[in-house]
Order: sequence, then C-alpha cells, then structure tokens
Amino acid sequence: MSTLAIGISGLTAANIGLATTSHNIANASTAGYNRQVLVQGTNLPVLTGAGFIGQGTHVETVRRVYDQFLSRQVLSAQAGASEMDRYLSQIRQIDNLLADASSGVSPALSAFFAGVQDVAAYPTSIPARQAMLSASESLVARFQALDQRLTEIRDGVNSQVMSEVTLINSYSGQIAELNQAILVSRAGGLGQEPNDLLDQRDQLIAELNKSVRVSTVEQSDGSINVFIGNGQPLVVGNQRYTLKAVAAAEDPQRIVVGMDTGGGNVNELPESQIVGGTLGGLVAFRRDSLDNAQNALGRVAIALAQNVNEQHRLGMDLTGALGGDYFSVAAPVPVPNDDNAGNAVIDASFSATASSDLTTSDYRLSYSAGVYTLTRLSDNTSWIGGSAAAVATIAAQGFDLTLNAGAPVDGDSFLIQPTRTGAQSIAVAISDPRAIAAAAPIRTSAALANTGTGSISAGVVMDATDPALLTSTTINFVAGGYQINGAGPVLPYTSGSNIDLNGWRVVVSGSPAAGDVFTIQQNSAGVADNRNAMLLAALQTASTMAGGTAGYQSAYSQIVSDVGNKTRQVETIGQAETNLVTQATAEREQLSGVNLDEEAANLLRYQQAYQASAKVIQIAGKVFDELLSMFG
Repeated sequence: MSTLAIGISGLTAANIGLATTSHNIANASTAGYNRQVLVQGTNLPVLTGAGFIGQGTHVETVRRVYDQFLSRQVLSAQAGASEMDRYLSQIRQIDNLLADASSGVSPALSAFFAGVQDVAAYPTSIPARQAMLSASESLVARFQALDQRLTEIRDGVNSQVMSEVTLINSYSGQIAELNQAILVSRAGGLGQEPNDLLDQRDQLIAELNKSVRVSTVEQSDGSINVFIGNGQPLVVGNQRYTLKAVAAAEDPQRIVVGMDTGGGNVNELPESQIVGGTLGGLVAFRRDSLDNAQNALGRVAIALAQNVNEQHRLGMDLTGALGGDYFSVAAPVPVPNDDNAGNAVIDASFSATASSDLTTSDYRLSYSAGVYTLTRLSDNTSWIGGSAAAVATIAAQGFDLTLNAGAPVDGDSFLIQPTRTGAQSIAVAISDPRAIAAAAPIRTSAALANTGTGSISAGVVMDATDPALLTSTTINFVAGGYQINGAGPVLPYTSGSNIDLNGWRVVVSGSPAAGDVFTIQQNSAGVADNRNAMLLAALQTASTMAGGTAGYQSAYSQIVSDVGNKTRQVETIGQAETNLVTQATAEREQLSGVNLDEEAANLLRYQQAYQASAKVIQIAGKVFDELLSMFG
C-alpha cells in the first residue's frame, strides 16, 4: 500500500473518531446514553526485503462502553426506590388522616362518652339526652368520613393500577419493536452492534423497571426477553404479552393485574408476582396498609355498636320500655367468586362475641369434597368443617355463616370481609331522646322488718329477653339458706355470691336472719335511675376488643401507631434505596457516562491525527509529482 493510501486510512479513522466524539458530546444529556469509543486496528503489513512494512489503520468498530453488572445494579435499586416512593406517597395520606387530632376518631369517642356521662348525671334531662344523641351522630359521621376517605384512596389506587398497566404495555411494545430493529440491524451490519438502538432499548427497560421490577435474559440473536414476577413473560423476542387491569374474580372492588391470553381470556396474576416499581408499591400498600387500616377502623365501629347495643338492651327508657339497639351496623356479605360454578348463597352475621373475636383480616370460604374450609388470609390459618355454620363455629372469628340457598360445587369460594364496611355502615338507630335506656328495669329492696345484717345489691340485668325479668320475686331466708318466693327447695347461702334468676343477677351480703325478705321487682317510674347509663359510660375504659385486651381508644390508637410506624419504615427503606440508586448510577456513569473534558481532549487528539494524516497525503502527492517530473 502506498504512503497515500496509508494517509487516507489514517484520515478516515480520525474522521470517524471526530464523528464519534461529536456524537458523545451531543448526547451528553441524553437519558440512557452510553458513551462510544473508537476501536482501531492495524492493516496487515506487507513483507518486503526490508521486513514487514505497515499499511496504515482501519476502524474495527465503534463500541459503546457498557457494563451489564452495573446496569443491573441500577435496575435493582431503582425498582426498590420507585416502589417505596409510591408506597410512601400513599401511606402518608392515611397517616395524616388518622393521626389528625381534630378529625380522628379519638375526640369523637371522647365526646360520645362525655354525653353518656351527662345522661348518667341527669337521667331525666331531655337536653342531656339530646346532647348524647348529637354526640353519637357526630361519632358516626366521623367513622363514615374516615371510611369514605379510605375508600377514595382505594379508588385512587385502582385508577393508578390501570394507568401503570397501560404504561407497562406501552414500554413492552416498544421494547419488542426495538428487539426486531436490532435483529435487522445486526443482520445487515455484518455483525456490528447498533449502539444507539441498544441504548434506547436499555433506557426503555429502565423506565419499565420503574413501573414493575423486571428481569432480562439476552438471546444469541441480540434480542432481550423481559420477565416480571416469577418468570411471567412480558417480551419474548419481537413478541410482547399484554397486561390488563381487571376487577378481581374474588373481589370486584379490587383492580388487579392479569395477562391477556387471547380470545377474551385474562389470567389474574398473583399479587406476589407484582413486586417492585410503582405498580409493586401500589399493590403492597393496598394489601399491607390500606386493607388493614380500613378493616381495623371498621372493627372499632362494630365492637362499639355491639357493646353499646348489648348494654342498652339491658336498660329501660323514659317511657318504661326496655332498651333496643342504640347503633346499627351492617353484617358482612360473603362475595361469591366470579368463577363459581354452583349457585350457593352464603349469609354472614356477627356472633355474640364479635367485639372480642373479630380480627382485621379478610377470609376465604372454600368448598371441596363436601366440606367447607375457612382460611384467614392474613396468616393462612385454616379451619375445616362439614358445613358453613360448623366451620365458622370452629374458627370462632367473630362471625357466623349459614347456607341460605342453592348449593356449592367443588372449587367454589367466597370472600368474607367481616369488618371492611363497619365504619361505613354504622348509624344511630334511635332518634327520640326518651328512648335512651339510662335506667335499670329492675330494683331491689329489703323488707323493713328484716332483723339480720344482710344487704342486697341494686341488681343488674343479664338477659333482657327473659320473659320473667319484670316479675316480682322475693328471696326469703330460712334456717339453713333461702327460698325463692317463699317456696321450693332451700338453697345454700354464701355471703357475697351471685344469685341469678329470671334474667337478673343480685348479690346478698352479710348475715340475713331467718324470716328476712329481699324483693326484686320492676323499676316502675324509675325515670331518675341512672344505673344502665353508668354501665354504658363504663364501656369507655372496658377492654372488650382483641380477646379482652383492648378498648376502643386503645384499638384506634393502635391503628394510628401501626400506620405511623409503617410510614417511617417505608420512608427509611425508601431513603436507603434512593441512596443505592445514586451510588449505583454514579458508578455506572463513571464508566459509561460522557465526560465532556475527556471528549474535548479527544477532539483535539483526533483533530491533530486528521491534520497529520492530511499532511501525509499532501507529502505523498508531492513525492508522486516529483516522480512524474523525473520521468517526464
């Protein structure tokens, strides 16, 4: 090869170097761009008598500076950071809502029981009774307002899930198209890599990874397969799989992610497969925080309604009638799975021990081989029974189940959310202040002729449905014990022990003498009696929830504490993930990013190489002209 050809080869290489450097500078701020470098090689030398004579240079390729390991580190950290960022933005709404000193349930609960105490202090006062009803309405409104806000947050999550699914489909479609473009470019480029297309694809994968954590597998033809979860494909070669946001078959109020399998069929993906990224954050927030908070709020409302109703029914109102329900709250409605083949209708109701036994979990009732299985979804604890009623009794979770109509078939299931609608549905069941049952329907007395030191308690009602509750009854003491109504067997007497009869309970203490009589009778005209109001007020500090370990205020405080702790936990994890993103990105940029100072130096280097090669060509031309003149 002549000196002229060598100069041209150097000129060409320098020109490509200048173009490559210029391309780097132009894309210094382009997201996902990896700097490119020139890879040169020497041309094969020519063997002469003087040895091997060099024949210039050639450009082997323009290579992008890319490290797969560093890029995967960035992807992993970014998926976690995006998940925590979206989780945090959602849970902060609940944290601010529940912890607000003025809008939370705690002040409304305190106001309600203050109203009860006022009625206990002034049982005949209509204004005091009206104030109690007003405080009750305010408490109910507070429960409903909080639940409404949580429902709005839930609707917002559903909407965001749909938006993220649309975005994921857009990214996966573009990645599939780039896979095809890269395949064609490589085939027509004699094995050269289409660097800019590879960068574009990597950037799309990074954006997709912000929506949901992905894993990738590069194929021998240069295409990349993209997967989510435990290997669910999104992109395989130039084919993309479409996700769909659909109402869950188990819970129509819940928008979940499914895979479109064609023909109008969509297979729901387990929530365990939706991890990382914005979508993973939404799913985790709904499952781990929103569901628990709304269920826990509903549990407080249900427990309050049940306890107040039970005590209120044991009292007597201003008209002399026995008390009825003070609050109303809707029973849970088992939701049949959309895929059920049977026509069974399952009814649910709260058990008598609901306030103590209810948890904040949802449940699944499934049917197979003639038996029902109830599964607590929070920890997957299961109970098996021959019938719906039996399995609920065995489980003792605060609700009863019955088969209302139809019949299930194997594989049928029902979702039960015992407390989900508690705060939404609680209401005040009475409107007349006279209907507040502040008095006890019975009263006790000791005969004036009694000679012993015995005394009888005021008595409490245990069962207001007992038909003999208001029947006048006497306890007649005789030698060796006492008789009821002065007849029948002589019962042994122990000072301070309970005497239960006709739906009431009294306690006789001291040493009654033979012939002493104590009477239990209807509390006629007992409008100034406040005994039942006092018992209602005592519920404020009673531990009636969570197996008798918590009261209403402490149970609500636990909700606030759990949400607050989770918020701080997510914030801490999110900050750590963000720091990882920053560090991993810095490491990747140090290797693959464009350094403008370095590129400026490269411009000078390639400029000088270009000028030198041009000088070689100029000199080669002069030499050639001299040779021509010598032989001219």
